[in-house]
Amino acid sequence: MNKILFLKPTIITLFILAFSLFSFAGSGNWSSSATGGNITYTTSEASSPQKDYSGNYLTIVYLENTGFKKMGQNSNTTDVGWLLSQGYRVIELNYTNSAKAVSPGINADIIAINKAINNGSFCGLSNCSKYRTWILFEGYRIARDVSYFKDDPTVYNYSTAYTTGDSLHMDIIYPANPSEPVPTVLSFSYSNSYFGAANINQRLNLGNTLAGFSDSFLEGAPANGIAWAIADHPKYCPWGNGKPTGSTNNKAYASYETNPDAAQKVKSAVRTVRALSQQLGLSGKIGIYGFSRSSDAGSIAVGDRVITEFENAGLHTDVSDDVQVAALGSGVFDFTYIYNTIGDGDSNLETNCPIAWGPLADNYEAWKLQGSYHLTQTSATAPVFFFYNTDDAQYYQNQIKHFKAHLDSLNVPTMVITNYGTGHSVPKTSEPLSQIYQFFTQYLTPPLISTALSKVIVDNDNLHLALNQNNRVLTLNYRTEKSGVSIISFLTSAGKQIYSISRTDTVGEQTAKINVSSFAKGLYVAKVNTAGIESRKKFIR
Repeated sequence: MNKILFLKPTIITLFILAFSLFSFAGSGNWSSSATGGNITYTTSEASSPQKDYSGNYLTIVYLENTGFKKMGQNSNTTDVGWLLSQGYRVIELNYTNSAKAVSPGINADIIAINKAINNGSFCGLSNCSKYRTWILFEGYRIARDVSYFKDDPTVYNYSTAYTTGDSLHMDIIYPANPSEPVPTVLSFSYSNSYFGAANINQRLNLGNTLAGFSDSFLEGAPANGIAWAIADHPKYCPWGNGKPTGSTNNKAYASYETNPDAAQKVKSAVRTVRALSQQLGLSGKIGIYGFSRSSDAGSIAVGDRVITEFENAGLHTDVSDDVQVAALGSGVFDFTYIYNTIGDGDSNLETNCPIAWGPLADNYEAWKLQGSYHLTQTSATAPVFFFYNTDDAQYYQNQIKHFKAHLDSLNVPTMVITNYGTGHSVPKTSEPLSQIYQFFTQYLTPPLISTALSKVIVDNDNLHLALNQNNRVLTLNYRTEKSGVSIISFLTSAGKQIYSISRTDTVGEQTAKINVSSFAKGLYVAKVNTAGIESRKKFIR
């Protein structure tokens, strides 16, 4: 093997090398909602900048010196230098290790950044790309435009000009040189990336994805020890268009995607993330996040039913496409259910679905396989956190209630929050975001980092919790160093004690089984006090 000789550079050489990668563009102050004051920013331009199809700069907003553990072990100088070498403009926001720069409070800054970029002015810059800008926490890098499926242009038949399928892509934000692997949350775009140079790779189109819904869950995931990825939507066609083979109606697929195409793409996306896990410092555990169109798509990954036609297409077919948890907002999960209530807002589906699949009464089995409801058949289905507002369209509420009842009947852990906002929107504030992050933390087990979530609780090795399969009996395992009275109590997430029991323990390993079936579904804290030593851990009923 040839050896490469590295010469020790002089200070002047280092300066010239650094300057060749970027040029310093400016600095100033930016008002941070998370800290309640101004923080400094520094902008650096790549010497060979990349631009989007509109001529605007691909940009990384890099949040550094935050208040929680940095997962990547490189210096910020190294990682920022790497980003510049890839052609990104980099805007560094320096939080100076503020204790307030933690999850979920820092999500308010993520929302503000996306809105400012979408409105055309952030840190004095008006030419940051609106759909090729990413917010990264320190220690994270980006694998951009990773192929995950080759599209079939005959499925939606949008344009006669589209005859050779494009590769669908995703962006993966991963920890560089991590101290330990982290899990990943995967979402699909709310908008669409479709053929034509001016239209492709818009999965992060801020007008329809992050800024449009003030959605910060994905980009805030690293502040909870979780990486993230966002993929092109499976319906590779302008929303509101698409026709089946032989159909004259170009709006048959006006507001939905179809299987097996969608399921094949979703499962291939999951497999692609998992296949790259070792290379990118990921643990291989994957959660799904979806809202609206993305909820329809992402929910297909949740079920445990194996359908060969769904599993055998795309990339990495030798890799598992199982997911460990999901958070799903308003969406459609069972297309056979759309006629259950007429006039509840889904008339477009009621009109157009039969054009694609034929009348429901004559084609029930085919309709059944279009949504995620019938892909869930046992308790091996991934746990699901649902969220919606009760002033959103009624059919969205009906779909969630219907799907949740089905999962509950299978003893699949579920949780639901409502009215965290208004209308067709996502959770934006600390309390609902905390609950979703905590749900993901329970099932993805990311590395423990210091956040506002973990400060609420002492999560140590002395207390282990497990809910039995029917979600009714909680088993607590803990150790005692002295014989004496142990007090076991449960608190709500707001800190109100709702249960307490005393028992006498000897020295050693202890087991207690508590029936929690009377507890309302929600987030709780189990607390064990033994010989003056208190241990706490959160769990979700």
